[in-house]
This record gives sequence, structure tokens and C-alpha cells, in this order.
Amino acid sequence: MSKQLLTFIGNGNMARALAIGLQELFEIEVVGRSQEKMQKFEDALKNPIKKSLLKNFDISGKTVILCVKPANVVAMSELLVGEAEVMYSVLAGTSIEKLGANIKAKSYVRAMPNLAASVFKSMTTLTGDENYAEPAKEIFNAIGSTLWLSSEKEVDIATGLNGSGPAFLALVAEALADGAVNAGLKRADAMVLMRGLFDGFGTQIQNEHPALLKDGVMSPGGTTSAGYKALEDAGVRSAFMNSIEAAYKRTL
Repeated sequence: MSKQLLTFIGNGNMARALAIGLQELFEIEVVGRSQEKMQKFEDALKNPIKKSLLKNFDISGKTVILCVKPANVVAMSELLVGEAEVMYSVLAGTSIEKLGANIKAKSYVRAMPNLAASVFKSMTTLTGDENYAEPAKEIFNAIGSTLWLSSEKEVDIATGLNGSGPAFLALVAEALADGAVNAGLKRADAMVLMRGLFDGFGTQIQNEHPALLKDGVMSPGGTTSAGYKALEDAGVRSAFMNSIEAAYKRTL
């Protein structure tokens, strides 16, 4: 049985992460401006793929995953011809209305995955044509988990959490390791401990409310209580809440 063809327009980090996760279940085609960059894309997948130049590329009847920079939508659309069967867009802050005004497709779905797609752990939010809700889940479940949301506004809000969230968590991870080094721990040991911490926490948080995890560690007058108070005094909770709002507002 032949695999369904997925056509990626764009060959950047997100497209590559998605393709790595999807290549076992789907046939991959990448469309870009540079043969050299598309070859690097293929090399990253370690499997042969279809490669086509963007100029006058015919999307008729294709299942397209749009992975270009949001600012490039209008310019890129001038290089495409035809009408796609369905277009899955991973462009943050780019509405279905704007997509439809520039690129022809019978149906549109917005998706917001994250870079954990390359390790099959992406959390992807979806919205758009509900007739494609199940096909969208089938595609993006191949690289992690999915959540279908009822509106584009909800996807834009969720972008700050699941889309930008890895960068925020990377900041936390780096800061925790730096704190241990500042207190006197060797850098290599601090990194091992930080990675072990995130590995275990990532499993625990799947089945337990974060407040309960915190309460389970924080004993009266203990080390966690002292550290937690320092975080609250520094306004860390408020800063993270504000980061989600700031990311959401940037999509508007």
C-alpha cells in the first residue's frame, strides 16, 4: 500500500522537525527556493524524498503543509499555481482568512506544533475545517499529541504555551543549572541533574496537578519552601503568566 504524499512548502527548522517525525508514515515532498537547502533537508531525514523548486509549483490536489515564515506568505503565494486539496498551516498568527486570500485550497487547517516533533513529542493544537479534524489528528499524532480547538483565537493563545513554551522551559532549565553552578556544583554534574529532573517531572506532570506536585515536595520550613519563596519574591509566577499573554498578543 502506497503512502500518502505530504508536500512541505518551506524547508526550515519546523518543516524538518515535522518531516523527520512523519517520514515513516507518509511520503515526503519538499518545495523550496534552493536545491542546496532542499538537499540538506533530505540529508537530515536520511531517506530519499521528492524535491521541487518553488517557482510555478502546482499544488493542485495536494495535501500541503505550509512551513514558511509568516511575513513571506504573500510573496511565496505568487510562486504557486493551482488549488490544494487541503492546506495545513503551521504559521503562527496567520489567520485562515489571510491564507485563503493568498493561497487557493479547498480546505484549511491551522496547526501549532513545536520542535519536539523531531523526537515524536510535539504538542500540537489544531483548528479549521472540521471535516479535516480527524485527518489532521492522524498526521500530527504521528509526531506527538494533538488537541483540536474550537477557534483560531484559542490556537493563538495556545501558541504561547505549546509553541513558545519550549523556549521558556529552556530558560528555566538553563537557569536552574546555572544556579547549581553558582552554588558550587560542577557544570557537568549540574547538567546531568537538570536533565534527570526534567525527565522525571515530564512523566509526573502527565497524571498530577502541578500544585499537588509542588505541595508534595514543600515541607514546612524546608529547603523547597525557602527556594519557592525566593521565586515568588522575584515575581517568577507573574513573569511566566505575562510571557504567555505577550506571545498571544504578538499573534494579533
